[in-house]
Amino acid sequence: MNQSQHMIGVTTLCLLGAYLLIAQDRLSLPPEKGERRPPMSFFVTSAGPGNGGNLGGLAGADAHCQKLATAAGAGNKSWHAYLSTQASGNQPTVNARDRIGKGPWFNAEGIRIAKDVADLHGDTLEQARLGNGITKMTALTEKGNPVKGAGDTGNTHDMLTGTQADGRAYTDSADHTCHNWTSNSGGSAHVGHHDRNGYGNTSWNSAHPSSGSGCGQKNLSLRGDNIGLFYCFAIN
Repeated sequence: MNQSQHMIGVTTLCLLGAYLLIAQDRLSLPPEKGERRPPMSFFVTSAGPGNGGNLGGLAGADAHCQKLATAAGAGNKSWHAYLSTQASGNQPTVNARDRIGKGPWFNAEGIRIAKDVADLHGDTLEQARLGNGITKMTALTEKGNPVKGAGDTGNTHDMLTGTQADGRAYTDSADHTCHNWTSNSGGSAHVGHHDRNGYGNTSWNSAHPSSGSGCGQKNLSLRGDNIGLFYCFAIN
């Protein structure tokens, strides 16, 4: 191969790489006018079930996701709540990351949140450096509305997860899941920040434990203004 052919080859590879990066980044932008929008496969619940940390277990939380998605015209998919549960009696640990499908996931505006489970959780150093697409601007409800965050009146950025940053359940003896999402009184819940802001923690899924004063409707946040919101993902 002569020098000219070598330069042509290098140029072609560079252009191809740039095209792929642009194509990948394009998925993280709102669709242009007239462009077909990817169907919604991720949302923040516009309202919780209304019973504090008692979501009816994982089955009840999933049913709530399905109900909201159906009302929004996305009931043709199967929806799961992004929640972990801890081992209890004969019940094994359930990791949130293992129950949300393979991705990719898009919000109500067609903006990509993550391409797969590893991208969502930053499993590799590069993925962790880049981060996923969950922000205050993109973590929309099933209705396509933003959720109030740090700095807003009525901050509701604490998302119930019961989960560590890698998407896996806690394995210690403390309660991180309001008794596996069946308690509206005693217990505690671990939460994330959908707006990636507040209390010096930018984690979308593992920012801090709830206040510790219980799992009642107004006890699930350090500020006392959480209303039991959580993330929903389409598994198919």
